[in-house]
Amino acid sequence: MAGQTKRPDEIDDSSAPLIEHLKELRTRIIWSLLAFVVAMLLCYMVWNPIYNFLTRPICAALENRGQECGLILLKLQEGFIVAIQISFLGGFILAFPIIAYQLWRFVAPGLYRSEKQAFLPFLIASPAMFFLGAAFAYYVILPMAYSFFLGFQQGPMTLPDEVTGTPNPMAGIVFQGSVSEYLTLTTKFILAFGLSFQLPVALTLMGKAGLVESAGLASVRRYAILGIMVLAAIVTPPDVVSQIVLFTVIYGLYEISIQLVKRIEKRREAELRAQGLWVEDDEKA
Repeated sequence: MAGQTKRPDEIDDSSAPLIEHLKELRTRIIWSLLAFVVAMLLCYMVWNPIYNFLTRPICAALENRGQECGLILLKLQEGFIVAIQISFLGGFILAFPIIAYQLWRFVAPGLYRSEKQAFLPFLIASPAMFFLGAAFAYYVILPMAYSFFLGFQQGPMTLPDEVTGTPNPMAGIVFQGSVSEYLTLTTKFILAFGLSFQLPVALTLMGKAGLVESAGLASVRRYAILGIMVLAAIVTPPDVVSQIVLFTVIYGLYEISIQLVKRIEKRREAELRAQGLWVEDDEKA
């Protein structure tokens, strides 16, 4: 036993007792919180430009209707709350790479070298897909959604009374949006689409770990369609166009995930065949 050599694919030295793992976890959490606080303070210093960037979709929709762009403060402290809200969102996004790196540093010692090589690409792809989904929401979905909402406005008018024929003024409907409510709705869209674009990353990682199979994902396609329809109805406004766009995108990502998992299965089969370890299904039965 003493003469055994360590395999190159063995787990790195991780025989530390539980207390040392807890200390390591505390260290990673402290570094993550510190990065978040620093990023949040940096975003607070430039919250005005961030606010201007986030309000471009609503300003563009108002400009297309010949209206001036302006949001109102309903409460005295709402301006400060908006600055904190923007700083919180921007701080999380800015600190996300550092937080992901701290997570990697915590779990990496417990992984085989081959598992590290398999997991690292997903760690890089996850934030990339999140930003892609957020950009899709900002540049595609938000303009459509806000144009739909603003379509319910109407200018003041005067209609003749049906009986007397005298002029009867009608109240107009004009958008005077709250800053806080607008930012809440905008961040909801951005986060919802950013998280939705994590679907291929999550399913491909599960396929890499052997938790799901392409055939299994294909067999539950009808339930996936139903779930995506419900999700699209929840996270989008009651605008059929936005719901169809979100459904099409997420369903497309689901089909892409099936193909990615299938490629992983073919690659795994090729490796096992090369090693002479592959067993056909009829032989397994």
